[in-house]
Amino acid sequence: MALTAERPTESTVESATESAPERPTGRRDTNGMAVASFVLGLLGLLVLNIFLGPVAIVLAGIALWRGTARKGRALLGLGLGVADLVVLVVLVSMDNTVSWGLAG
Repeated sequence: MALTAERPTESTVESATESAPERPTGRRDTNGMAVASFVLGLLGLLVLNIFLGPVAIVLAGIALWRGTARKGRALLGLGLGVADLVVLVVLVSMDNTVSWGLAG
């Protein structure tokens, strides 16, 4: 038994790409961004708020701009991202240093 590999012709390649359904990316991706901004904003209150706060703000902004179905979650992520930066500023100003720690 000999197996032969057939190469697709241009017409079969074109018809395969034309009939393939496109992946819907709009709402699903923005819902994920809204949830990610909420989770990162919440996590940023505890650790790495200098990085996670701005990421949460950007993800929430993009999700809101694209019209997410989870608008409340995106707004919470936006608020938590801003709160991350406020906590950072308060803790840094209390220590009078660039870095901060909970131990004092």
